[in-house]
Amino acid sequence: MDLKNLDLTDRRGIVTGAGQGIGRALALEFGRRGGHLLLVGRKLDTLTETASLVANAGGTTEILVEDLTQPGAVDRVTEAVAAWSTVDLLVNNAGNVRAGRLELTTDADVHSMIDLNLTAPILLTKALLPALRQSGTERGSIVLNIASGIALVGMPFYSVYAATKGGLAQFGEALRRELIGTGVHVATVYPGATDTAMMSSQNAGADLGWARRSLEDVITDLIAALQSGEHEINTAPESRRAMQQLNLTDPLAVDDALAPNLEALELAVRDHRSI
Repeated sequence: MDLKNLDLTDRRGIVTGAGQGIGRALALEFGRRGGHLLLVGRKLDTLTETASLVANAGGTTEILVEDLTQPGAVDRVTEAVAAWSTVDLLVNNAGNVRAGRLELTTDADVHSMIDLNLTAPILLTKALLPALRQSGTERGSIVLNIASGIALVGMPFYSVYAATKGGLAQFGEALRRELIGTGVHVATVYPGATDTAMMSSQNAGADLGWARRSLEDVITDLIAALQSGEHEINTAPESRRAMQQLNLTDPLAVDDALAPNLEALELAVRDHRSI
């Protein structure tokens, strides 16, 4: 089995947060390759739109309207695919964000981010791992975790979000090492600011270090990297990659670079909310 050149065709699996943005785009990519997907999300109308797009692209779908933070949600996902002969794909994409000063963030928003961005993908992966392992012995299974560039550079006014995405990244790294030799390919994606609905309430631009890439470009890079067997997939723009590298070698220099624009950045992101 060659996990350095992953075959993305005819995958059977789950995409969370499939109603919009990166989740919808990934569902379309796997649909174009003949995939059969369980689309999971909170809104029937957006999931139905995704299902129609996937069908037009050549794939097939089932829909599960589910809030993954609710009791029993993970069990209901696993039950939905229990009769499938193969489960060889899990895309942990569902997530939410609330930006702003930590002391102004409500406890409810803290729990909401942790529950959806971190706890849900861990529990869902845990529940589906037996099926992914079994399918992995054939041609390899895929666990694809959608983290964030903020997992590589913790940005001010995103402290809780950064904690969840950094946690998801480390979860993926540790699990990848745990599953060596099992045929389960664990990959983590680090998107920078991407032009999706999730970013519609965020007003920081390139002048504040938030240059955005199109969803199409991000997905193109992501799929190419996944096909080539990469485990750490960085789709951030080049400008942000320079900051990521500096953060590795001289993190206090990043502090110094951000400090002069803190007030402007807070004003630009304080309404950023997808919860």
